[in-house]
Amino acid sequence: MAFFSLEHSKAAYLTDFILYGIAVTCLLIFLTLSTPLRKLAEVVIFVLVGLFASTFIEYFLHRFILHGLQPFKRWHALHHARPSALIGTPTILSLTLIVILVFTPAILLGNLLRACALTLGLTGGYLFYTITHHATHHWKANHSWLKERKIWHARHHHVDARPVCFGVSTGFWDEVFCSNGRK
Repeated sequence: MAFFSLEHSKAAYLTDFILYGIAVTCLLIFLTLSTPLRKLAEVVIFVLVGLFASTFIEYFLHRFILHGLQPFKRWHALHHARPSALIGTPTILSLTLIVILVFTPAILLGNLLRACALTLGLTGGYLFYTITHHATHHWKANHSWLKERKIWHARHHHVDARPVCFGVSTGFWDEVFCSNGRK
């Protein structure tokens, strides 16, 4: 059951980066080649909605599912106990959820361009999250933005009382919902 393991080999761990990088590239190429000029603004809006939604989904899942709902809470505690271990959501699970919960409803309620644009935004946001999360645990911060994200995420991992700073790629939702650790 390697496909469903929480702790990954290096190859399995890299699958998210490769698979979602390919998916984002393919969706971008498809939309670039198939979007009529008159539909360009609509497609861009759907991509932006997907990107924005991805930040909320990231925050919501991390705060309320990974820190609040068993068995996910127990599984996520493994990451907190060993933050540099290659522990994460199995790619087969994240891919299945994106297809079932994003692409399929979007295509049933809209059309192929809208579904691909929304999926591009959400998948691009997920890829950005995975890279950012990996960077906060494994990269040296040579850029001020990454330094800020590393500090933010370290606050999440090292708070003794209630957990704070659930956003990884952005602190926006932590500011909105007052989970930034500031009184």
